[in-house]
Amino acid sequence: MKYFKNNSVASLVGHGAPRATASAIAAVIVSLFFIRGTVLSQEKDLSKGIAEQKPTDPFDQVVQLFMQKHDVPGMSIAIARNNELVYANGFGFADVEHSVPATEMTRYRTASIAKPMTAAVVLSLMEEGKLDIDQGVQEYVPEFPEKRWPVTSRQLLGHLGGVRHYKSTAESSSTKHFFSLDSALRTFADDPLVHEPGTKYRYSSFGYNLLGSVAEAAGEASFMDLLSEKVLKPAGMKHTVADDVFAVIPNRSRGYFRATKSLLTMAPEGHNFVEGTLYNSTLHDTSMKIPGGGLLSTAPDLVRFAVALNQGSLLKDSTLDEMWTRQSTSDGNQTSYGLGWSVGLKSGHRAVWHGGAQSGTSTTLLLYPDSGKCVAIMANLQRMSLMETAVAIADLVDPPK
Repeated sequence: MKYFKNNSVASLVGHGAPRATASAIAAVIVSLFFIRGTVLSQEKDLSKGIAEQKPTDPFDQVVQLFMQKHDVPGMSIAIARNNELVYANGFGFADVEHSVPATEMTRYRTASIAKPMTAAVVLSLMEEGKLDIDQGVQEYVPEFPEKRWPVTSRQLLGHLGGVRHYKSTAESSSTKHFFSLDSALRTFADDPLVHEPGTKYRYSSFGYNLLGSVAEAAGEASFMDLLSEKVLKPAGMKHTVADDVFAVIPNRSRGYFRATKSLLTMAPEGHNFVEGTLYNSTLHDTSMKIPGGGLLSTAPDLVRFAVALNQGSLLKDSTLDEMWTRQSTSDGNQTSYGLGWSVGLKSGHRAVWHGGAQSGTSTTLLLYPDSGKCVAIMANLQRMSLMETAVAIADLVDPPK
């Protein structure tokens, strides 16, 4: 657990915030570490002494109750108040097999939270006059074949471009390694658009891959170099890197799935999975989609990114307004997505957010631009919804009136 600049929990949590008794919290923690169906010979040792840990922070209590309910191996959270990172903590295990605790420094796959970072790179190049987001993408990436209709970077940013998403779970969990965005582009470049750009909202990670290639051409640098220059360095994000399967990356989390009843209905015929048991996640090489979902990060770094955006450290206010405005289809219907972010209300307040779902990870990043309140949650268990928990933690920081 880490507080930043000596912020006490009393200063973060509103009066009257619910608290469980110390004994009840301790019981939750004990049960949390009895991870069913995994490393059974180690469970007794792992839980030894845990009951002596008595967290006083209601943030921790919310997370631990969620972990108990969903049998989550490991999670990390970070919180900002008034555009300032004030709190971070880790829970459970980053690596169950080796009994490595999760901390605020644990690196998880961001999955699709890479998309708002890619959007920030693209819009920064737009501000510099290097990229016209309303120009056809072939102007920058001629190797992307001409389609039935032209498609622009603005449309891709809003998932309106008609570029397809995954064809199958085998494709979304590909193990093929790509050493460049150009080579990854070939995965979908020859496929037709699935609809006329602008007419429909259709979520597409490959659309963001194409945006990464556009950024490389306009910025005359590799995508990761552009990300470092435009986002990571100015935001102080020292722990965000490409999810390179070959690289030795400190504090990288292992990923897991739990064999739920619904998941077992999709398992291959003849499987030997046991319902309720924790397993290592499917192997997946995310080099196929770095701009759309191929990064590793920490919960504090995600908060640093959102805060830097909100404070104008990465983009101009006018550009932020565009980014956080819902896009519309050509027939005038609003979508729920801006340029790289979902846009709407949470607890009655204007909010922007993005989630991530991938082999071995579930993530969410929630920002309230008007108050500078932000919550990031990262977990090493796939197929979980974290938004309700993020909203609950945000409400504890500043309870809704």
